[in-house]
Amino acid sequence: MIITSENLALAFKGFKAVYTDAFMTAPAHADKISMKVTSNSADETYGWLGAFPSMREWIGPRIIKNLMAQDFTIKNRKFEATLGVKRDSISDDKLGLFKPMFAEMGQGARRHPEELVFGLLKSGFTSACYDRQNFFDTDHPVTDEAGVVSLVSNTQAGASPAWFLLDTSRAVRPIIWQEREGYELQSVTDSNDERVFLTDEYLYGVRARVNAGFGLWQLAYGATTPLNASNYAAARAAMMGFKSNDGRILGVTPTVLVVPPSLESAALHLLNTEITDGGVSNPWKGTADLIVTPYLG
Repeated sequence: MIITSENLALAFKGFKAVYTDAFMTAPAHADKISMKVTSNSADETYGWLGAFPSMREWIGPRIIKNLMAQDFTIKNRKFEATLGVKRDSISDDKLGLFKPMFAEMGQGARRHPEELVFGLLKSGFTSACYDRQNFFDTDHPVTDEAGVVSLVSNTQAGASPAWFLLDTSRAVRPIIWQEREGYELQSVTDSNDERVFLTDEYLYGVRARVNAGFGLWQLAYGATTPLNASNYAAARAAMMGFKSNDGRILGVTPTVLVVPPSLESAALHLLNTEITDGGVSNPWKGTADLIVTPYLG
């Protein structure tokens, strides 16, 4: 191939098509449990977390729920992946050799949110959310209609691999996926570029400015107890009993069970079997969608 700007543009077009196809078809689950928020600056502050304006009988003037400044900020982080292609390889028409690498780059970009979102979920036992408590904690402060503060738990402590029960049916999700600049494939192929001139190598890379942060702890339950029917039932009951700061039931409905590969068998047995080991019908069959992810390992 004769190296011209037109031919380099065609080569990049082909690489981008491979990258895009792999990006679009790669399996991913992060968007099932996270709420996407478009960011317009280096960070975003979520002052509305924890505000639940529930309906009440209108007697007298309206009661206004002010959005308290929780000062919970998610800072965008910058990520990249770069691939170098020798000029001679393009000149010798060996573009096909690099297509698998661009496909891997596309799949890697699609799966990167998995690493951040599920990695954040895993860290919830030791990382604080908007109320200054760990996302999964026994001491979340909740104020009732009389102004009395009680401590609410959304966790079970044990020594087993962690599993998570989530409500993803609402407009707000347990995890916030914040995107300042999405995953973009770029190239440096100008012969006048200093690095290209010195190395005789073209660069192709993906960049993004994104991050994940905690949403509402009331929509998530994390446990390190054995994944069995009794612990699963206790987690569901606890979530359904969560109340807002005015004492009203939030109506939380668990919809997704997230487990690492080591708990896949137990989760399938819990959610898919008709009959339990005791020979009776399984009341938990079909009560949640299952996500098995290696990013909890």
